[in-house]
Amino acid sequence: MADIYKYKRKDGKTYYEYRIRYKDPITKKPKEKSKKGFRSKPEASLAAAEMEKQLLEGMEVGDVSLKIFMYFWLDEYKKENIRKNTYELHEQNIRLHILPFFQNANLKDVKPMMYQRFINHLDEKGYSRRTITIIHGTMYSAYEKAMIIGKTDKNPCHGVTLKGYVKEKEMQFIDSEDIPLFLNTAYKYGYIHWIFYKVLLETGLRKGEAAALQWTDVDLKEKVIHISKTLDFKEASKNPDKMFGDTKTYNSNRSFRISQSLANDLHFHMKWQNQNKLNLNGFYKHDYNLVLCRENGDYMPKSSLYNSFSRILKRAGIASMPIHSTRHTHAVLCLEAGISMKELQERLGHGSERITSDVYAHVSKKMEQAAIEKYEERTKNLF
Repeated sequence: MADIYKYKRKDGKTYYEYRIRYKDPITKKPKEKSKKGFRSKPEASLAAAEMEKQLLEGMEVGDVSLKIFMYFWLDEYKKENIRKNTYELHEQNIRLHILPFFQNANLKDVKPMMYQRFINHLDEKGYSRRTITIIHGTMYSAYEKAMIIGKTDKNPCHGVTLKGYVKEKEMQFIDSEDIPLFLNTAYKYGYIHWIFYKVLLETGLRKGEAAALQWTDVDLKEKVIHISKTLDFKEASKNPDKMFGDTKTYNSNRSFRISQSLANDLHFHMKWQNQNKLNLNGFYKHDYNLVLCRENGDYMPKSSLYNSFSRILKRAGIASMPIHSTRHTHAVLCLEAGISMKELQERLGHGSERITSDVYAHVSKKMEQAAIEKYEERTKNLF
């Protein structure tokens, strides 16, 4: 709301001034806008109303620094509309890459040639094409929004030549013949780790999805698992009330069938867990209702999973690989069993069949080659 003040100039004539106190839409800091020289109070009030309208719509003309705008864009347009992990990725791109290069530049000062130098700079630092593309996506999206709200006329990111080396994807997975050895070793290491990794191998779940599974997500009668959340390991250690977060993408929310074998294992696991609940009583974390957890019902820490997986592989004499390789192992087993890329995409929760095909194309080709070799062996005496 504007305040109108009456004052007199040196010539003795009366004039009016408006003052508007508001919060800057970019910096969020309190500011004041004022103008003098109006001959009447209604004239000052009318001008103040127009200025308030402009301020309200964020149309006030003026340069703003790239740093201020990037964080404004992140908090006002992204924070409540994207997944937490995507928000953190944008924030990291801004803090670690964009601002250190552009420093105190204004939003409008960034031109196409300067932006190309930024991309070249990332390439010179040895980043992969994928990493550079992700950083570019943050900057591009912010400038698109800046154009929409009238903070700049052009997006300097248009037409840039993306660089960076193309990282060869080395997909690691446990060979199917080594799975029994791995699971036997896991069982000797500890039952709760065995059941955790058995679920990962039989479902292809991400570790956070598996750690967040509650019994309400599992239908043992119909042999179906529903995925709608993931465990935020970082948040769980600080604030257990916020331990459950969104899945990686919207497509990650899914339901799929499990084998009778896994259903039997989970049925036994439920009985084992119920015995723990009776033994520990009030010391058991009943509210979590987790399927894959510690003996007291608490969530499985990320460090415990990393360490146990590494040790089990070492004890089994299997090459070291990340936990995510259990997801690849499941995918390879599905492909070997003849499951289509479309079915695998839905099971893994990928955004499109193309993503699944890109990741597992060479596995599919390898099996194709093996299949044609079997065909030739089978038919060489027929033709």
